[in-house]
Amino acid sequence: MKFIVAMAVALVVMLAFRSLVMTVCTVDGKGLEPVFQAGDRVVVNRWSYGLRTGEKGGLFDYGRICRQDIKKGDFIAFEDSLGEVLICRCAGVPGDTIMKNVVVPGLVNCADQDYYWVEPVGKNNLLSSRQLGFIPEQRIIGCACLVLYSREPSAPFWKGYRSERLLLPR
Repeated sequence: MKFIVAMAVALVVMLAFRSLVMTVCTVDGKGLEPVFQAGDRVVVNRWSYGLRTGEKGGLFDYGRICRQDIKKGDFIAFEDSLGEVLICRCAGVPGDTIMKNVVVPGLVNCADQDYYWVEPVGKNNLLSSRQLGFIPEQRIIGCACLVLYSREPSAPFWKGYRSERLLLPR
């Protein structure tokens, strides 16, 4: 009985930690090279921009606890319209104007106050705001801050670990 209670408590603690503090995302493909490689397990800090609460149209309104500004150049993890988690570099923040694929700070705001423009990380990454549109702040999960570990995607479970990428900060 004690074993079952201990396992239940461990499960609740783990779920609370993953939903309130940090989560781990796996990088698929080569679209984020050279910063992130296929097989990287990236830690996303949910508190880097403030913890998300509620959602528009939900029981509770959207908000952030301990809100921090998202900065240009940050590697942000966000949910696309299908709920898939993506990582891109933030290239435009509220107040910037996007003209001819160039960010011009300080001109007329071209988006609502909580929208961001993202650019690809590497030359192989085709995902950017050109395809995704502006990213609303409510979809941003947090900052991709650390490569926890990395493993070759096609290698067997017990092989293919890349020790040079272990706990690699971003």
